[in-house]
Amino acid sequence: MDAFLEKVKETHTIEEATALLWEQIPSPLPSTKKALDLAMTAHDGQMRKSGEPYIVHPILVAVITASISNDETMVQAALLHDVVEDTDFDLEDIEREFGEDVTHMVAGLTKIVEIRDEELIPSGSNDRLISSALTFRKMLLASIKDIRVLVIKLCDRLHNMLTLNALRPDKQKRIAEETLVVYAPIAHRLGISRLKNHLEDLSFYYIYPEDYAKIDSYIQENAQNLQFKLNAFIQKVKTMMESNGFDPEGFEIIGRVKHYYSIYLKMHRKGVSIEEVLDLLAIRVIVNEPLECYNVLGLMHLNFTPLISRFKDYIAVPKENGYRTIHTTLFNEEGIVEAQIRTVEMHRLAEYGVAAHWKYKDGGNSVNLQWLESLSYQNESIEEFYELAKSDLFSEDITVFSPKGDYYTLPKGSVALDFAYAIHSEVGANATGALVNKHKASLLTVLKNGDIVRIIKDERPHLHCSWIDAVKTSKAKEGIRSQCRARLRETDTFTAYNILAALFNQSPDAIRKRIEDMGLDESIHKLPTQLDFFKEVIHKLATYMGTKEVRFWELLKRGYKKPQPKEIEHFRFFTNKPLDGVEFDYCCHPKVGDQIVAFYKDSKAIIHHKLCKKAYVKILNGEPMLFVSWSTTKLSRYRLIISLQNQKGVLADLLAKLTELDMNVISIELGIRNSESAEYCQIEVESSESRKQLLEEKIAQKFKLIEMISLDDAYNK
Repeated sequence: MDAFLEKVKETHTIEEATALLWEQIPSPLPSTKKALDLAMTAHDGQMRKSGEPYIVHPILVAVITASISNDETMVQAALLHDVVEDTDFDLEDIEREFGEDVTHMVAGLTKIVEIRDEELIPSGSNDRLISSALTFRKMLLASIKDIRVLVIKLCDRLHNMLTLNALRPDKQKRIAEETLVVYAPIAHRLGISRLKNHLEDLSFYYIYPEDYAKIDSYIQENAQNLQFKLNAFIQKVKTMMESNGFDPEGFEIIGRVKHYYSIYLKMHRKGVSIEEVLDLLAIRVIVNEPLECYNVLGLMHLNFTPLISRFKDYIAVPKENGYRTIHTTLFNEEGIVEAQIRTVEMHRLAEYGVAAHWKYKDGGNSVNLQWLESLSYQNESIEEFYELAKSDLFSEDITVFSPKGDYYTLPKGSVALDFAYAIHSEVGANATGALVNKHKASLLTVLKNGDIVRIIKDERPHLHCSWIDAVKTSKAKEGIRSQCRARLRETDTFTAYNILAALFNQSPDAIRKRIEDMGLDESIHKLPTQLDFFKEVIHKLATYMGTKEVRFWELLKRGYKKPQPKEIEHFRFFTNKPLDGVEFDYCCHPKVGDQIVAFYKDSKAIIHHKLCKKAYVKILNGEPMLFVSWSTTKLSRYRLIISLQNQKGVLADLLAKLTELDMNVISIELGIRNSESAEYCQIEVESSESRKQLLEEKIAQKFKLIEMISLDDAYNK
C-alpha cells in the first residue's frame, strides 16, 4: 500500500485524480460517474490551502475508499462527502439523484463537522481535548446506524494527513494529534490495519519529528542488512515448509520491517534505544486452511527456539475487533524475528477489517462491532465521555475467561469488577467477590491475560462508589456512577421527607403526600444539601398546611417551633429540636468534606456517611433526621484546573475573582504552551464552603472550570 499511497500523495490535478479513480474501478457504474460529475460541478472554483482544485480531495478520498472496498455506493458517498457542507447542493438534491443509501452516508458524514483549519485549538490545550472528544462523539453517533460512514471518514482523514505539508507546522501538529488519539484507534477497532498503521506513522512524523527522524535514519542506514536478514529467514522458513510437504503454490511468505510508530512505542515501553529493539523484523506466513496454521507453528517451534512469553493464539481466541492470527517470536541466527501465521481469509480481515465485507463479497463480516454500540454514554459531559471512551479505545487488551470457557477482552489493568460488568451490568452491580484461577479474590484484583474468573454475586445490588477510579472499562465506570447517582438521589429524597417529618412532628408518609400535592416531589432531593431551598420548602409547607389543613397557630400549639441554626463541634444544624451533642455510629467514619446525614435520637445527632449501608436502612425506615452540614470552623481544600484565555492580566483577574469567592490560594501551577501564554492553570485553594457541588457551580459561573477535586474527601470521585 506504500507505493499506492505515495501515488495518491503525488496526485495534484483533476485529470490525474480521475485517472487514479478509474484504475481502482475499471468498470464504474453510471451512478458513480454521475457522482463524480456532480461533485466537480459543486466544487467548481473552490481551492485548497495548497492551491490545487478542491475537487481533487474528494476524488482521492474516493480512490482510497475504492482501494479498501468494492462497494461503489461508498465511493459515491466519498465523492459527495463535502458537497452538502461546502456547496449550494443539499441532501434533497443528493437523494433525488442517488437514492436513500448514498444520501444516508453523506448525511452521516456531514454531521461529523470537520474541525476547520482556522478553528483549530492550540496543541496541549484542554479545549483541544474537548474538541477532539466532540469530533469523536459525532463520528460514533453518525456511524452507529451505518459503519460505512466511519470507514469513509477514515479514508478522508488519511488523505488529509497525506497532504498536511501544505499547512503551517502548528496546524500540522494539531491535526496529527487528533488523528493519533481519535482516528487511528477507531481504525484499529474496525480492524483496518492498512489505515491504522499509516495514520499512526503519518501522525508520528508530525508530532515527534526528531524521534521519527532517528528511527528513519537507523532503518535507512541499515536497510540493506535488515533486508538481507529478512530474506535469509524467509528462505529458511520456505525450505522448511516445502521439505515437510507444503505445496509451494499453497502458501505465501511476506517479510517487513515493523512500522515506525510501533517501533517508537516499543522503545518507550521498554526504555531502550532502537539498537536495543530486538524484533524489528517480522514475517507473515499465509496459508489456505486454519489447520495448516498450526502445522506451520509446529514446524517453526521445532526448528527455531520460541520466546514462549510472546506467543499468542488469536485464532483460538480472536481479538475483539475480529483479528485472527497466531503470533510467535523466534530466535534465529540473524537475531529475533516475529512470525505471524494466518489464512488468506484471516489476512483479508486483518488488512481490511470491517471493509473486508465489501472488498471481498465472500469474506463475510467477522468484525465485532458491539464495542461501538457500547459507547452510548451520550448523556455524559464531553470530558466524561472522552474519559470513558479512552479506556475503551486507547489501551492494550487482555483476554480473560469465564469457568465455562467464554472469553472477554478487557483493557490491560482491568480488575475483577470490570470483568463482572463485562458479563452483564446486573452481575457487576450485584457482585460481592471473585474467584480468580479458583482462588478467592477481591473485586479489585488486577487481572492478567488468561485468568479464569468466576464472579460471586448477591441477589441485591452492592454500592462500590469509592472504586470508580480503580476500574478501567467505561461499562464498569458508568455502571458504578449511575448506580451511585441513583442511590444518592434516592437517599436525599427520603432524607428530605424524614427531616421535614421530624420538624413538623408528622409521619414521613404524610409529609410525602403533601410534598407531592404541592408539586415539589421532583426537586425535593435538593433539600438535605441546600439550606436556602430547605428554608423555602419549610415556608411553603407551613403555608400549605395553614391554608389547607390547620391554621399556623394550631401548628405552634402542636409543638412546632421555628427552626434555628445550631453549631456543635464541626457541624452546623438547622432544626427546632433540642440538641445536646453529636455522636458517630461504629459503622462508618466520615471525614471532613464527605457527604453526611444526621439522625435524631435522645436529643443527640447521630452522624453517618451518606452512603453508609446501615444509614440507608434507617433512612428507608423513616427514622427522625436533621438538616446537617460541615461547619466553617475548618477550611476545606480543593484542587481546581481552570482554562485561561491568552489575554494580558488574565491571571490577576483570576486571583481577584477567587478572592471575591472568599478562597485562599495555596499554590498555583501554570500549564505553559510557550513563553508568552498559559493555556490552563492548576490551583490549590482553601474555602469555608464545604459543599463541593455548590462551590463548583459558583466557580463555573466565572471561569471555564475543567476539573475540581476535594482534597479532604476520603471518598474522592
